Amino acid sequence: MAALPVGVAGPNTATATTTAPLRRRLRLSRPDAAAALVFTALAAYVMGNQWRHPASGYLTGSGQDQRMWEWFFALAARSITHLDNPLGTVLQNHPQGVNLMANTAMFGVSVPLAPLTLLFGPTFTWTLVLTFGLASTAYAWYWFLGRYAVQSPIAAAVGGLFCGFAPAMISHANGHPNFVVLPLLPVILACVIRLSRGGGTRTAVVLGVLVAAQIALGEEPLLITAVAFGVFTLAWFAFRPRLAAAAVRNATRPLLLAAAIALVLTAGPLWWQFFGPQSYRFIDHGPMGNDLLGLLQFPRQSVGGHVSPGQDVAINGTEENAYFGWPLLVVVLASTVWLRREVAARAAAVTVVVLCVLSLGAELTIGRDKTGVDLPWSWLERLPLFESVLETRFAMGAVPAIALLLALTLDRALRERATLIPWTVALAVALVPLTPLPLQAVQRAPDPQFFADGSWRHYVTAGSVVTVPLPRPEDARALTWQVDADFGFPLAGGYFVGPVGPDKKAKYGPDDRPTARLFGKTQQTGIVPDVTDAMRAQAVADLTFWRADVVVLPAGDNDRVLRQTVEALLGAPGSRVDDVWVWDVRPLVRA
Repeated sequence: MAALPVGVAGPNTATATTTAPLRRRLRLSRPDAAAALVFTALAAYVMGNQWRHPASGYLTGSGQDQRMWEWFFALAARSITHLDNPLGTVLQNHPQGVNLMANTAMFGVSVPLAPLTLLFGPTFTWTLVLTFGLASTAYAWYWFLGRYAVQSPIAAAVGGLFCGFAPAMISHANGHPNFVVLPLLPVILACVIRLSRGGGTRTAVVLGVLVAAQIALGEEPLLITAVAFGVFTLAWFAFRPRLAAAAVRNATRPLLLAAAIALVLTAGPLWWQFFGPQSYRFIDHGPMGNDLLGLLQFPRQSVGGHVSPGQDVAINGTEENAYFGWPLLVVVLASTVWLRREVAARAAAVTVVVLCVLSLGAELTIGRDKTGVDLPWSWLERLPLFESVLETRFAMGAVPAIALLLALTLDRALRERATLIPWTVALAVALVPLTPLPLQAVQRAPDPQFFADGSWRHYVTAGSVVTVPLPRPEDARALTWQVDADFGFPLAGGYFVGPVGPDKKAKYGPDDRPTARLFGKTQQTGIVPDVTDAMRAQAVADLTFWRADVVVLPAGDNDRVLRQTVEALLGAPGSRVDDVWVWDVRPLVRA
């Protein structure tokens, strides 16, 4: 979100357009260094529990997402060392495979950090990426606000602090690094502003490269930022319509050049994403809007949420995308009134309202009760790309706009002095309750000895390992076992996004075959099914489809019932190998 109108100089334009030597421009000032240090320290504090065990820690709020991301990071490193295609693989969901471009594989960090992954393991990379994401995003917005919106480094730091450690950022830090590593977004907006002011070809080239890089980090945050910036720009020119023509004239050709550069750089991966193997048309998440209470309450992982918890209205622990708290919204309203003569403040206020309304979804919900009130998302969700976005996440587009209002307010108070104390108190009342608490982490349980000691090698030739139940979004532990075994075997099933059915609609996890569903239901109910000859034939057909070499039952919930079910399906008892039950199905499948 740009704080200044495109085409109009701001209070710190001289800094942005300085002609000083490169050495001087790259020099880190004391305020910049202090901001970087504070943001890094706070990010380390938030991730502190995970850093205690950087090779084996597990964020409890991530569900199974941490396993999936570690698998992505480890596979990227393996693809480099084995010269494999990084965009797709059959090591998961064997033999159909996974389209990694159609998943959030984040090649923009997994590939550059591959050496660290190879040296220290994917859990270390995971922890480093999240820590870097929080700190770098905060600093990037501090840089942007300080050069395009406010004069005071303190005001810019407050805005950057909110952007980097907003409730949504902390929530996503449990399991979604693609919504945490966002430092390129303010730099992209800075380039757009420069182009609107007459920036040259070099800025257009830089913008194209940055957009391509952001696509490699995460496409959804780029889309949300584009919508938010578009709303801000339209609101700005609604208040200053005479400035629009010059901005459009300055920016049109350079923006087309930047778009062409970005398309050339990403054409291959994007083709693979939308048309390659295991691509899909869209993913239907169902209603995923914010509850209205989610805008007013404090996040669970904050001081305010700990002292004054509200009703649980979030989709899950990683999707608290609003949770601004009512004190902050009151301050935002007061700031808008106080700064009503400033166009940037009015445009920011419009953006906050529009993005928050979009995040509420197609129907207004209050306290998990549907009201029957239709909202604008019911029109927008039918558009291409938007149909696959979680509408709750559009609240993140309001975060930079709120940060802009806070920075503008504090900047003016610092200049006028007379209002500094009351506004400082107001900001403290609004922001202190949102102070994040360290994310909870534990040491994960060790892998089954069958995988850790390499016993699996005696049972795998060229086929897959079928765990019981198969790995899926509810339980993806097998992905970790595969990583620790250096990807020595492919897995049937998995945790990813892939197509289902002839219309290529996507779902999380594989297109489950009957035997996979049977295993899952058996574990859930704890009841051994009445196995028929048709079910036995189906099991053989499914194992053949998976090109299975071995069926493995590790210790877990209802494992005794599962063992009886597998024995009934295969007509043979399992063998106890190390700490798992094993059925060598190579003769059965080959026959």
